Amino acid sequence: MAGNVWEWTADRYDSKYYADSPRANPTGPAKGELRVVRGGAFGNYASYVRCAFRNYSDPAYRGDTFGFRVVVSPGL
Repeated sequence: MAGNVWEWTADRYDSKYYADSPRANPTGPAKGELRVVRGGAFGNYASYVRCAFRNYSDPAYRGDTFGFRVVVSPGL
């Protein structure tokens, strides 16, 4: 997962969200213009290229270091 492209997520970004979020499966803030990206991309510092690394971007931004993953639930 890490190191190919930044992975877009469905979560909106709020730098203060985790101060009061649920500990188990936080869903992210309900409002916000920025979206969370994870995983780092080629050409990033090694500390960015890991699944847990979280950053943000404007969804209107396009570039060769941003992408998404297709997921299928078991049984479908």
